[in-house]
Amino acid sequence: MPPRSILAALLAAGLALSLPGGALAQAPQRFISETPAARVDYWQVRAADIARQVAAPESLKSIRLVFVGDSITDFWHLDANPWFPGKFCGRAVWDETFGGANPAWTALNLGVSGDRIEHVLHRLQPASAGGEGWLDRADLQPDRVFLLLGINNSFDAEKPAVESIVRGVTATVARIRERKPSAQIVVQSLLPTDDPAKNRELVQPVNAALAAMAEKGANMRYLDLYPGFVDETGAQRRELFNDSLHPSQAGYRVWRDRIVAFLRAG
Repeated sequence: MPPRSILAALLAAGLALSLPGGALAQAPQRFISETPAARVDYWQVRAADIARQVAAPESLKSIRLVFVGDSITDFWHLDANPWFPGKFCGRAVWDETFGGANPAWTALNLGVSGDRIEHVLHRLQPASAGGEGWLDRADLQPDRVFLLLGINNSFDAEKPAVESIVRGVTATVARIRERKPSAQIVVQSLLPTDDPAKNRELVQPVNAALAAMAEKGANMRYLDLYPGFVDETGAQRRELFNDSLHPSQAGYRVWRDRIVAFLRAG
């Protein structure tokens, strides 16, 4: 004789099949589209997470590196890419290098997807002056601030775009210097796009101007990421990107390796 659990299952199955039309006795499927929900975009969640992190009571003294930027910086914190199934971003690379295993490289990521330069300026503006005050904490005293910013200002760009981007990055450097005067500011180059004309006419001129700015600045360095992301013909290495703009996990490893070499060189 079958165990009671099996008998119960058989009885339940028989009851379901005896319903009108052979319908199964189960609740109808409910779709997300049927349920009211406020619209909350990814960048809003990300910005709220950072705001909570910089306002938390825990000390930030252990933070030695701060990363400032847009989605390219932000996506160090994503693992599986939510927009491109089967592709990955930089979370594993971040955790193994900047997650605290090496105390000298413990990092805070302030990147927010979609931010233009003017949005970053607002986030770094003191709360007392109407900004978000993300660098206000007195116990946040990093050794270095890594800045990668500007490509979003190439879309719907002010004219001339190169000058607009360079002046915006210059303003951001001044804001960081104002808030964290002892930190070394590392201005990183823009990454290559998949558009050779855009690289030639905008990305490379911006990078040349940023390199010149960093060379003249006090306690500043320039970190050229561009060569690691192009092939021998100067074209974007597609395997290092999930799309035309954002690095793949392999791309984040290339970026990480260039930062680590920079840090080890002193």
